[in-house]
Amino acid sequence: MSGEIPLGILFSVTGTYSLIGQACLAGARLGLEEVNGDPRYPFRFRAEIEDPGANIDDYHALSEAMLRERGCRHIIGTITSIGRKEVIPIIEKYDALLWYMCPYEGFECCENVIYTGASPNQHIVPLFRHLLPRYGKRVYLVGSNYIWGWETNRTARELVQASGGEVAGEKYLPFSAQDVGRLIEDIREQRPDFVLNNLVGTSSYAFLAAYHAAAREDASFAPGRRPVVSCNLTEAELDSVGPAQAGLISTAIYFDSLETPASHAFRQRVRARFGAARRNSVYLVNAYVAVKLLAEAILACGSDEIEAVKEALFALDLDTPLGTTRIDRRTNHAALRPYIGRVEGDGVFKVIEAAPEPIAADPYLVDFDARAFAADVERRSAAGTGPARLKVVK
Repeated sequence: MSGEIPLGILFSVTGTYSLIGQACLAGARLGLEEVNGDPRYPFRFRAEIEDPGANIDDYHALSEAMLRERGCRHIIGTITSIGRKEVIPIIEKYDALLWYMCPYEGFECCENVIYTGASPNQHIVPLFRHLLPRYGKRVYLVGSNYIWGWETNRTARELVQASGGEVAGEKYLPFSAQDVGRLIEDIREQRPDFVLNNLVGTSSYAFLAAYHAAAREDASFAPGRRPVVSCNLTEAELDSVGPAQAGLISTAIYFDSLETPASHAFRQRVRARFGAARRNSVYLVNAYVAVKLLAEAILACGSDEIEAVKEALFALDLDTPLGTTRIDRRTNHAALRPYIGRVEGDGVFKVIEAAPEPIAADPYLVDFDARAFAADVERRSAAGTGPARLKVVK
């Protein structure tokens, strides 16, 4: 296929989670520039970029305009699950393909979506396998009041209960809410072993600042004793967290501190393009990877028609900053290698645990064995801090 291919890019670069959107857009731009500047590809992408501004009412209209009026067959984008679920009916209506590249709560498998972000067995399960033996089993769950917070906390609750633990509290805040005083007071009263933070954007930053202030008043809330942990906090937002970032624990399929050759080379390209101050993150990397996966699939099949692209995609093993990236035709999800990182004093996530190989996505947790998980937690508790035992793709 030659000529110009319209490609929708749909990220909220303004609004409550704008820092994530800006990282995603930077990654997509870098991928577009590399594809369009590489003579190996006989086509060029024409980027149709829109910013919903975190306004859920705009996702429907903007995605439909991309597909109906601008000729796009593919959209790379949306960040929150509420945005993804708003767009999917339009994607299905026009038989297009959505490339979704953020961590999400799972329990979804749409034929018109390629999922390159982590699903529950690639984020919350390895995170809690790491945390429960080290910090304890009384956990406080916090989230933004929508499906990501609800479902990720539900999975967390099941992991805690399967291990004989207790949910010390569970609270939700509306999008962009920053009044966290009562939430902090309840956490101080309940004194959990750690707090799972599934808040998004400015709500998360306000919560982390308030928790940090509480730790200054009561040393038992210091990160080494009662840490705040997350499945979605990355380098893209650390500057807005400020001093509260120290000691935060997060899981991701990529951290900027990874020293693999592919990661190092990519980090150099990012900084050459966006400047030395640019913080790399999984959001930037995965948006870039989505563009490159699509370009390679189109190159292989000679078309941007979605069924042809999907067949070509399922046959690809693409070397990316994440390692070798492949999409499973059974689920449309990527096999991914989870890492657990802790923010050190220099403001960088240091990897403190890693899966030895990519883990096959299990979006519905159909292969998850709660009793085996609990037994593994107990073994690790007895052994101190032994390595995780993760199911891997051979």
